Amino acid sequence: MRAAVHTAANQPMRIEELADPRPKAGEVAIDVRSCGACHTDLHVLKGELPFPTPAVLGHEVAGVIAELGPDVTGFEVGDRVVTSFIMPCGQCAQCARGNEEICQKFFEFNRGKGRLYDDETRLFRPDGEPVWMYSMGGLAERCVTPATSVYRVPDGVELSDVASVGCSTMTAYGALRHAANVQVGDTVAVVAAGGVGSALIQLAAVFGASMIIAVDISEEKLAGARKLGATHVVNSAEADAPAAIRELTGGRGVDVAFEALGAVPTFDIARDSVVEGGQVVVVGIAARGTTAEFDLATIARRKLQIKGSYGAKPRRDMPVLLDLVARGLLRPQDAISRHYPFEQVQDAYDALKRGETVGRAVIDIG
Repeated sequence: MRAAVHTAANQPMRIEELADPRPKAGEVAIDVRSCGACHTDLHVLKGELPFPTPAVLGHEVAGVIAELGPDVTGFEVGDRVVTSFIMPCGQCAQCARGNEEICQKFFEFNRGKGRLYDDETRLFRPDGEPVWMYSMGGLAERCVTPATSVYRVPDGVELSDVASVGCSTMTAYGALRHAANVQVGDTVAVVAAGGVGSALIQLAAVFGASMIIAVDISEEKLAGARKLGATHVVNSAEADAPAAIRELTGGRGVDVAFEALGAVPTFDIARDSVVEGGQVVVVGIAARGTTAEFDLATIARRKLQIKGSYGAKPRRDMPVLLDLVARGLLRPQDAISRHYPFEQVQDAYDALKRGETVGRAVIDIG
């Protein structure tokens, strides 16, 4: 099969021929049709998140089941499926507590070493050299993943429309539902209107937020945010964003501010935009070593809540999201601004690096 292989930081991926991966017990092989281009992959490509090389990135996968490993039930070859980027083992202490979004094996084996839970990769070059996997390694014609991260796509829904549901949409849902528990009538700010920010805006509307303020430095992204459900927009390159947010909310500030980029300036805006007792939810993945500041006395006096959110709980939440898509209440395709053929996979990430991608870009593979 063909795969886009990452060989070194700040070097372009190259498409290589790898051996077809085979599933082991509890796993499925998927013929990939589409894979979203995520900013977290970009952190790895730039060397900002340590990861072994050579590796295949890509973790927003939609495709068709090609093979079932031993002990897999509930699926058939040919099923149209989407994956969650978090691949819960279902056995560790965190999974047992219902915290599968921070599955211990996922971070120890996959994010730490690029392997699945038998401590081995499923990807190899023709000479037998191992190639490591970032999640399932979806920037390839075929990938292997634990069945715990696989979900059927509803009839009538295009696969390329839902590739990003398993990462950007699921990440947004986890922040809204589990970290912030947004209620009908709450006011929210979404700071950075990229892929995850776009999903936050769409889902905040589904959750019944009364005011959704999108903040970005790109007028193009802010225009896109309005189309996705933002009630107000603020260009932080032209205005004092926290002051503008307070003016929009009658001097109050928002109930919840989501930081969706993973950068100090966006965190500062979110921190300074919430009402007393409000929540600052950090969703964006920052480069390793990024630090931000906050005044401890201010946090105590204003009773601010600063929370981190890595994602949703896949086995509980992915069916909910796919049902919303099936019923037309959630349209992830509206956040997709461009499709790239597999041969242009590096172009997709170069555009993301330059800040040109509005919403989400998708690489069409199969």
